[in-house]
Amino acid sequence: MGKVFHRILVTGATGFLGSHIVPVLQEKTSAEIVPVGRADFDLLSPEEPGRMLRDVKPDAVLHLAAKVGGIIANRDYPAEFFRENILINTNTLHACFEAGIEKFVTFIGGCSYPGAAASPISEDQMWNGIPQGESAPYSVAKKMMLIQSDSYRAQYGFDSLVLIPGNVYGEHDNFNEGYSHVIPALIRRFIEAKVSGAPEIACYGSGLPTRDFVYAGDVATLVPWFLESYDGHDPVNISSGTRTSIKELAELVRRETAYPGEIRWDTSKPDGQIDKIFDVKRLHALGLSCDTSLEDGVRRTVEWFTEALAQEQVRL
Repeated sequence: MGKVFHRILVTGATGFLGSHIVPVLQEKTSAEIVPVGRADFDLLSPEEPGRMLRDVKPDAVLHLAAKVGGIIANRDYPAEFFRENILINTNTLHACFEAGIEKFVTFIGGCSYPGAAASPISEDQMWNGIPQGESAPYSVAKKMMLIQSDSYRAQYGFDSLVLIPGNVYGEHDNFNEGYSHVIPALIRRFIEAKVSGAPEIACYGSGLPTRDFVYAGDVATLVPWFLESYDGHDPVNISSGTRTSIKELAELVRRETAYPGEIRWDTSKPDGQIDKIFDVKRLHALGLSCDTSLEDGVRRTVEWFTEALAQEQVRL
């Protein structure tokens, strides 16, 4: 029998992952779900997390609030990515401990693994080196959640858990070119090129790097189980474990958007880590998996983006 919570607070609920997870929690748990965003509480302020918890009075917290962005944004604003994520996470976890929260679950990105980690990347490789340089300020700031979580558990017995999704994509993603990750960036470029009649589009890098993509809906489906039934404290990779090159991805997006032009690879732009695939043995040992195919997930994302763009309801 898993834990039963009466009220679950979700920070960052208006963001990409929150948009997928909140409806799943509302459907799959008996708890009252209280979604909050930055307009409700500014977690950069040391006093705000405590005020938030006093106002909401949850017994469990799913912490999704973060400053996130793609490789270009991380390159241009490294200090902001480091400072804001360190403050948001440190303030929020400490306040949850002080408030007597029964279960605290949060996410860090797979970019927190060492840049030289060997694929498939297992959870025990986390401390074998520094993350890839382009995103290290963000990645190290997020990685500190593992240390903070372990420290508070060791000293205070605080029940906290850090989950590590792969390269997440899906509906409600950020399609702003400076802040988007590779799948939303490609979808936007192909659709805009199709509309404008451009004969070719430029894609960043060589196309040779490989990534492990996971559909946001799959990640969301697993969250209630980790909140209510996972008694361990070890971090868990949540991904498909499937290797796809950026070049293969671009061809898939081209097909799904029906773009008739050519692809030109701009090798002046950074590739990032060459091979990053996640070991999902620990996930599978729990009887869990992420099964949506990349083709199906990209198709759903393209359909959503096209409709949201027409209704001016997409982040550009």
